[in-house]
Amino acid sequence: MSHVIAPPPVPSVAVHAQTQRFPVRRIYCVGRNYAAHAVEMGGTGREAPFFFMKPGDAVLPVAAGETGTLTYPSLTRDLHHEVELVVAIGQGGRDIPAARALEHVWGYAVGLDMTRRDLQAEMKKAGRPWSIGKAFEGSAPIGAITPAAYVPGIGTAAIGLVVNGKPRQAGRIDQMIWNVAEVIEHLSAAWVLAPGDLIYTGTPEGVAAVVAGEVLEASIEGLDALRVRIG
Repeated sequence: MSHVIAPPPVPSVAVHAQTQRFPVRRIYCVGRNYAAHAVEMGGTGREAPFFFMKPGDAVLPVAAGETGTLTYPSLTRDLHHEVELVVAIGQGGRDIPAARALEHVWGYAVGLDMTRRDLQAEMKKAGRPWSIGKAFEGSAPIGAITPAAYVPGIGTAAIGLVVNGKPRQAGRIDQMIWNVAEVIEHLSAAWVLAPGDLIYTGTPEGVAAVVAGEVLEASIEGLDALRVRIG
């Protein structure tokens, strides 16, 4: 097949202890999936999950042991961090029941959902879509993906974020309001999932602003850490 312009490269993410990479199709994100963060952002209780998306090329892949650079984005003075467990889908489908959902997971990684919070707040106030707050270049930093079989205890793993050596966020994966299997069930009812999809599953409380020069170190027990400098 020929094209009138050169096709863009396929975004991809490093894989733990392998030279092959994981190709990225879509990025889905779950909003307010930890109770304390939901309260922090003005929500209450176990509300039905809601989703937003980032383009696949919003990924900022960082290999294990390396430090990625995220250029401070335009139009904002309030860039926030959100550390998250990322689910990499290896088998697609629609209307996937929670009981079978983990069969569709290829692996897991540490991710950051970076947010232009001031722009998001303006859009919320105006009742408009807030893609401008979430879906900019480099807004989805991600560490190396570890195959699911290597981390059987991921459902209870500790998750945290340190900024310039000081703890900012801390929690456990089992504090999610909707667990990974339930998220996949809800998500696949609305969209057909496919191999290459990434799901950012929500963040614990403690989100805050970062500025140029700061270093973010995100971690989840059992996975390769993610280290990013704000440029």
